[in-house]
Amino acid sequence: MTLQDSRVMSPASSVRRRRPDRYLTLASLAAGTVMAMPAPLAHAATLPVTCSVPALVAAINTANSQPGADRLRLAAGCTYTLTAADNAANGLPAVSSDITINGNGATITRAASAPAFRILFVSSTGTLTINNATISGGRAESDCQLIPGISCGGGISSLGTLTVSNSRVRDNTATSGVFAQGGGIDSAGTGTLNNVEVSGNTASYTGADPSAAAGGGIANDGPLTVSNSWLHHNTVTVSDDTGSVAFGTALVGFAQTTVRNSTINDNRATAVGGIARGTLADASAMTVSATIIRNNTVSAPGGTAAGAGAATNFPMTMTSSTVTGNRASAPDGGTALSAGIHVAASGNLTLGSTIVRGNTASATAGGTAQGGGIGNAGGTLTANQVNIGNNTASAPGGTAQGGGLFNTGTSTLNRSAITANRATDGGGIFEAAGTVTLNNTAVRANTPNNCAPPGSIPTCTG
Repeated sequence: MTLQDSRVMSPASSVRRRRPDRYLTLASLAAGTVMAMPAPLAHAATLPVTCSVPALVAAINTANSQPGADRLRLAAGCTYTLTAADNAANGLPAVSSDITINGNGATITRAASAPAFRILFVSSTGTLTINNATISGGRAESDCQLIPGISCGGGISSLGTLTVSNSRVRDNTATSGVFAQGGGIDSAGTGTLNNVEVSGNTASYTGADPSAAAGGGIANDGPLTVSNSWLHHNTVTVSDDTGSVAFGTALVGFAQTTVRNSTINDNRATAVGGIARGTLADASAMTVSATIIRNNTVSAPGGTAAGAGAATNFPMTMTSSTVTGNRASAPDGGTALSAGIHVAASGNLTLGSTIVRGNTASATAGGTAQGGGIGNAGGTLTANQVNIGNNTASAPGGTAQGGGLFNTGTSTLNRSAITANRATDGGGIFEAAGTVTLNNTAVRANTPNNCAPPGSIPTCTG
């Protein structure tokens, strides 16, 4: 697959520093004299960086120390292997000015035998642009911009302005016994990702008390825009049987987040005896368009697994997208909810021209599975021209309801279709509470019935 296919705590305010304005200087005017020509405008300096870590460190320090924007041109194909932190928990000098790193296919990585540190940190005064580079192997432990015990941004942590293009952020980790987020990237300022692969990153909570880990690939305290990118095989884990929450495996948005023309696949959240929730999760407004969300898993043995494709607590708009093959799994008597998309009690989801197909909510004997395609757990769902098909809620020996849609909120479906879904009851729709309104919407060929309980949904029978 090509790239084109694809806080809870916020550590500090992301105040920006304006770059010094450059003014044209005028010669003093005197009677009978002429005006001097203006001084030439300064241009961004380009600093070639040889294939060595000391050269890269020196180049960043030089760029930070001089006014104006600077470009660092890395050695083509070089691997810059960091063996020690430059400062605190960062492998390279903190970016505090306007720096562009043109990677030329280079990799900046932490040596596997090195102490734990992230690769890059952007301060609130910094602007960092990364082009055509790989950031890998970073490990953040209990250091998130001076917040004791919190860990964030194993690969990159930014309080400033971060732009990453045509690059990879892979195999980085944020781990903490207090709270961890942003295994690959933690963006607390303004972030833009374009044609970026974010893969193999992990956010992990290792403590003994109830807590959480979030954003295996990306955590955003935003705003953030992700375009034409590929988020895959990222993970979020929490300590077993602590009642902790693992969520936002690919991306969690605590501020305005936009995802478009991207692919999000094969990410996994695991919370034994806790809550595993949302490969794509919002805790603020999120807009998703022209994006494929497929084959992601949330697993909570003995706990609650919800929203393997996406989960929303806040306003979310999703258009022209596909949510398919995702799995919410809760063995050992757990509860599996909303395998495709989960709408929480405070959530407000608007779907347009979107397919929700082939998702599975599964529990074992004594467990509960509700909402194979979509689960509305007390929020608001508006679906326009949406196809909800071939989804399954399965709990042999347990309770399985709402193969296509499980509802306890307010759901309105316009010009949509709910077909060929399966559950023990309410193969198409199960209305446990709230209201479901169907406008020019077909509910048919679901097993064993279309809508349940009988008579709960006007115009829908059997």
